[in-house]
Amino acid sequence: MHFPLSSAVLPLLEHLDEVGSTNQELSARAARGETEHLSALVTTHQSAGRGRLGREWIAPPGKTFAVSVLLAPAEASLESLAWMPLIGGLAMARAVHGLVNDRNVALKWPNDVQIEGLKVSGLLSELVAGGSAVIVGAGLNLTIERDELPTSVSTSLLLEGAEPSVDLALSRYLTELTGLYVQYLAGGFDAVHSGIADAVRAECATIGRRVRVELPGGARIFGTAETIDDQGQLVVKDDANGSLQHVAAGDVTHLRYE
Repeated sequence: MHFPLSSAVLPLLEHLDEVGSTNQELSARAARGETEHLSALVTTHQSAGRGRLGREWIAPPGKTFAVSVLLAPAEASLESLAWMPLIGGLAMARAVHGLVNDRNVALKWPNDVQIEGLKVSGLLSELVAGGSAVIVGAGLNLTIERDELPTSVSTSLLLEGAEPSVDLALSRYLTELTGLYVQYLAGGFDAVHSGIADAVRAECATIGRRVRVELPGGARIFGTAETIDDQGQLVVKDDANGSLQHVAAGDVTHLRYE
């Protein structure tokens, strides 16, 4: 399979017919010194994909794509790399918005993209050993039929009235991702100064919603998502005591009712 549109955006893009995980494969190559900044792997058959919190990520072969991009800026701090997952999510939200007509597309903190509240894309970002780079992995549901959806709160571009080629959808995402990266770089890897923080907040459907946050240690927070702070953390007003909790990592559910 050839990706002329996408390869024009990222010349170091390589297509794999099948792979367990694009993130794992790219990470292994990076560890062996076989990659450089903006190296990328893409497949339409990922057999051992992983979602957030170690969850399995399964998709029918040929009906989705999974892509991983290595971002290895020479002068970025570890703290500035923490914004890369949100940049990836924003890039996918913008790409999807351009592919579907008259649909409400939004980013769900930290890195899901939804159409009308249904998940169409998930992202998983991981630091490369040593913290010198980050791999931004993304999956997008392209032509999955309704009876093939992994959950009742998922959707696909096909089900939302769009059926772009893999190359077109991928190129739209990579164009947005590289454009936002350049913006972040020009702003000195400062999310506020570069405008990235405001851009993410504007696209984030979690802000203003009542949420349940399941923290990595097992604790839960029920409250209202107030904003995303300048470090990329979700700020939740805790129902229990009214305090503002700054959440760096957690599984967020949008609650429909009080």
